Amino acid sequence: MQAFQDFVGQINDLLWGWPMLIAIGGVGLYLTIGLRFMPWRKIPEGFATSFAPSRGKGEISPFQALATALAATVGTGNIVGVATAIYWGGPGALFYMWVIAFIGMATKYSEAVCAVAYREKDALGNFVGGPMYYIKNGVGPKFPKLAMVLAPAFAIFTAFAGFGIGNTVQANSVAKVMESSFGVPTIATGLFVMVTVGLVLVGGLKRIAEVASALVPTMIVIYVGSGIAILAANYAALPGAFELIFKHAFTPAAAEGGFLGATVVMAIRWGFARGIFSNEAGLGSAAIVHAAAKTNNPIEQGLVGMIGVFIDTIVVCTITGLVIITSGVWTSSANGPAMTADAFQATLGFGGTVVAISLALFTYTTLLGWSYYGERALVFLFGVKAIMPYRIIWVLLIPIGATMSLDLVWGIADALNAMMAIPNLIALIILAPAVFAMTRNYWNKEG
Repeated sequence: MQAFQDFVGQINDLLWGWPMLIAIGGVGLYLTIGLRFMPWRKIPEGFATSFAPSRGKGEISPFQALATALAATVGTGNIVGVATAIYWGGPGALFYMWVIAFIGMATKYSEAVCAVAYREKDALGNFVGGPMYYIKNGVGPKFPKLAMVLAPAFAIFTAFAGFGIGNTVQANSVAKVMESSFGVPTIATGLFVMVTVGLVLVGGLKRIAEVASALVPTMIVIYVGSGIAILAANYAALPGAFELIFKHAFTPAAAEGGFLGATVVMAIRWGFARGIFSNEAGLGSAAIVHAAAKTNNPIEQGLVGMIGVFIDTIVVCTITGLVIITSGVWTSSANGPAMTADAFQATLGFGGTVVAISLALFTYTTLLGWSYYGERALVFLFGVKAIMPYRIIWVLLIPIGATMSLDLVWGIADALNAMMAIPNLIALIILAPAVFAMTRNYWNKEG
C-alpha cells in the first residue's frame, strides 16, 4: 500500500508540476489578453450582475449559482492552502496567488459563458451544462472525434474527483476539526453531517442553492469580519506586511525562526498551486452550476462567474495571508490549519474557535457544492436514472470518510482534479474565439 501511495504521490507531482501550472496560467493569460482585460475593468458590473434580479430561463438565480459555486470553492484552500503557500513559499507566495487569481478571472468568466451558451435540457427538463456539454455542443461540431473523447473523460474525472475531494476528504476534515477543537467524536460528526447533507440533497439543486445562498455569505462574513478586526488591531504592521509580500515576490526570503527560507521560484510555484486549488479556475467545476442560472445571456453569467474568483482569492485568501504575516506566525514552524489558527488566536482570544468553526462550515458547504458537480457528471454519462443511486452513495460515504485515514484518497483526488483541467483547457482554447466574439457583441450593444 505504501508503494502505491508513493506512486500516486509521484503522479501528483507530475500532474501538478510546472507544466500544469504553466498551462492553466497560460490559458488564463491568453483569455485575459483576448478579452482585452475586460474582467479587470468590469469588476463593479460583475458584482452588480451577481445581485441583480433573475432574467431568463433556468433553475436558480445568478446569485444562487454564485453562492453554490463559492460553496464548493471557499474551503480548506482559503485557510489551509494559504498557510501552506506561505510556509513553503514565504510571504511572496501571496503575491502570486493574486496574479493567478486575476488571470483566473478570465478563465472562470469564459467557463461560465460557455456553460450558458452551450447548455441543454436533461430528460427532466432541467438546464444542464458545464465542460462536458460545451465540449459536446461547442467543440463537437468542429472536432467531433476529439469531443467524443474529451467530454466523457471530463465527466469521469469529475465524478471520481467528487467522491474524493468533494466528499470523503471534506467529511474527514470537518470531523477532525470538530474532534480537535470541541472533542466531538468523529463518528458523531460523520453521522450528523450525513443526515444534514441528505436532507439538503433530497431537494436537489434548488435546495442546495437555497442553503448555499444562506450559509456562504454568513460564513464569509464571520471569517472575513474576524480577519478585518485582527488587521484593524494590527494596523501598524500592515505596511510591513505588504513590503514583505512585494519584496519576497522578487527576492528570496531568508530563513527566520522556524521558517526554512524560500526562493522566488518556490514563491511562484506555491502561490500559483495554492491559488488554483483555492479558486478552481481552469478545472471547469463551477461552470456546471453556472449553467443552471436563470439567464438568457451567457456574458452576464460570465461576469457572475468571474466574481467568484475575486471573492475567493482576492478577498478571503488575502485576509488569511495578511493575518498570518502581520501576526508574525509565518516565521514559526507551524503549518496548515495550525498556522492560521495560531495567527487568529494571537490577537483574538477566540480566534482559534473562529478558524475551527469557519473550517467546519467551509468543508460542509464544499460537500454540498461538489455533490451537484458529481451528480451532473454521472447524469451526462448515464442519464437521469443515475441521480437517486448517486445521492444515496454520496450520503453513505460521509461517515466512512469522517472516520478513515485518507492520505491516499487526498493524493488520488488531487490527481483527478488535475486531469479535469486537461480537457477543460483544451475546450477553452478552441472556444475562445467564440467567447471573444460574444463578449464584443455584448459590450458593443451596451455602448
